[in-house]
Amino acid sequence: MNSRDRFLAALNCQSLDRPPVWVMRQAGRYLPEYRKLKESYSFTEMVKSPELATEVTMQPLRRYELDAAILFSDILVIPEAMGQPYHFRDGGGIGMDFIIENAAQVDALDEKDTAEKLSYMGAALRSIRGVIGEEKALLGFGGSPWTLAAYMTEGGSLKNCSSLKGMFYEDRPLFEKLMEKISTALIDLFLHQIENGADALQMFDSAGSYCSARDYEEMSVKWMRRVISALPKDFPIIIFAKGMAHHASTLIGAGAKCLSVDWTVDLPTFRDSLPADIAVQGNLDPSILDGTSERVKIEATRVLDSMKGKTGHIFNLGHGILPSAKPENMATLVETITNYR
Repeated sequence: MNSRDRFLAALNCQSLDRPPVWVMRQAGRYLPEYRKLKESYSFTEMVKSPELATEVTMQPLRRYELDAAILFSDILVIPEAMGQPYHFRDGGGIGMDFIIENAAQVDALDEKDTAEKLSYMGAALRSIRGVIGEEKALLGFGGSPWTLAAYMTEGGSLKNCSSLKGMFYEDRPLFEKLMEKISTALIDLFLHQIENGADALQMFDSAGSYCSARDYEEMSVKWMRRVISALPKDFPIIIFAKGMAHHASTLIGAGAKCLSVDWTVDLPTFRDSLPADIAVQGNLDPSILDGTSERVKIEATRVLDSMKGKTGHIFNLGHGILPSAKPENMATLVETITNYR
């Protein structure tokens, strides 16, 4: 069984001798070859160049026996395509070129022709597939409508989502208009990724934990459902809603085939609570990769042992890999998983 078949089998909750492995944000600042490339190109230049996006996507796959490649990109390509560009601040963190604050700005957002505006993404996916062939799975991704709206109304890195919450509670028609526009653009993006070879998609509802429990459905989940329902039937969607594992049944109802959970969740207990046909992804604490190689092996084996005999498990970190992660620890992690039986 090749890596691609292993990954898709796990999504379909088939029995495997070991779980497949990939890592959220697996390309990036922890790799010296990425940092070297970053000396010559900005982040957005790399995202918009199919050749550079392919190079960055492939960097970790050249080092490690990962079962899936995830496109090097960013969730904020959607607001940029709609007319709200983003950048990285000198002192660190994301910044939007302006903040969405009123109805005129929402009206000015252009949700049409997203795939055409982001054609570089499809070109990158085709390029990556040309390199990995049919041996490894290829993943696309995007932010949830709620999470994208949070960045757009916060103006950058998330604080408390008070602006977006205020819109939800005080001007629901404007909130609905904004979310409809984002959802339309996101559907176009996801269809574009599928048409250009993605085997599965991950939707990041990173701002979901800012929602109150009683309003999570109306604030976020219904918009994820709106997007997923517009995609080909049964196409595998992984939802990562950080801090929202207690809303598992609601997220499954949105159309998730797999739920990705952070390290605060007891993984085997969570897996047992899910329907048999829903997979789970996770959930090693990313900070473990900052420590010793022996600790990585111990903690990874603990996760693997806890899931022994359970189907539908994709090994991953409980969030994106940190810039402080040691490349040799990543090697230990992958070796521990691939040699596990």
